[in-house]
Amino acid sequence: MFADERHQIATRIAQKLRDADVGCELVEFLPTEAAVVRRDRLVVVLALILLSALAWSYLLWLSADMGMGGMDMSGFRMIPSGMGFMVPAHTPWPAIEFAFVFVMWTVMMVGMMVPSAVPIIVMYARVGRYTKAQGTPLPATAYFSIGYVLVWGVFSLFATLTQWGLERAGLLDAAMASTSNILGAVVFVAAGTYQWTRIKYVCLTQCQMPFAFLIHHGGFRRDAPGALILGLRHGAYCVGCCWMLMTLLFVGGVMNVLWMGLLALVVLLEKVIPWARLAHLVGVIFVAAGAWLLSTATF
Repeated sequence: MFADERHQIATRIAQKLRDADVGCELVEFLPTEAAVVRRDRLVVVLALILLSALAWSYLLWLSADMGMGGMDMSGFRMIPSGMGFMVPAHTPWPAIEFAFVFVMWTVMMVGMMVPSAVPIIVMYARVGRYTKAQGTPLPATAYFSIGYVLVWGVFSLFATLTQWGLERAGLLDAAMASTSNILGAVVFVAAGTYQWTRIKYVCLTQCQMPFAFLIHHGGFRRDAPGALILGLRHGAYCVGCCWMLMTLLFVGGVMNVLWMGLLALVVLLEKVIPWARLAHLVGVIFVAAGAWLLSTATF
């Protein structure tokens, strides 16, 4: 069968799928030197490692500043600025504090979520290199990554508002951890239950199969708006998959680096291990942790 005939058959099949409301896109791959693909992968992976390392370095700096060497902070709260700013505990948040908390959450989401997005971002660059469009796929890959991070930036805004509300209600201590075992139990049980929901499954599936995600949503986009929108879409699925996990930061401590690292590891394992029941197992563990916290609560 000649190449033109194969292309015509593939085009007819794709059209029938579209008529049946099944999203699909024809991708024409071209021969590409393996060395070029390896170079793209190396550039992308190194850039993402550097971004993650910078984010975690900033978080470690903030955590050290918040600790203040065990200094007594009774009556004060620390602004997560890295510069030792403190304000009286019961005063309303000034605008500068809201900005610093928002930056903290945004950097935290970059540090925790970008490592788990490495497969999809690398796949995006690889598909772009193999398609017939000319030019390097790296600029479009950068826009895709920006779109992904922007969605987590929006989530960070909601997390900042949630932290403000919890602190105003007296439910967070100086380490930004829950002061109520009842609240902690409720969050753990809610997070564990969410692991069993249909929306968790759908979103996690999109994150676990990067190539299928790209083909289903139109394939590689070389233009900046197209790549950005595709990154936003994948970021939305990622938030849908992991947002309840992020609420557990309020239980273990927003500035608890070990707790951050553990949750980031859970996110990574869920996305790279194809075992479908892993999310369910994590859910059972969370519900059990919530039940234990509830048993220790004082009513």
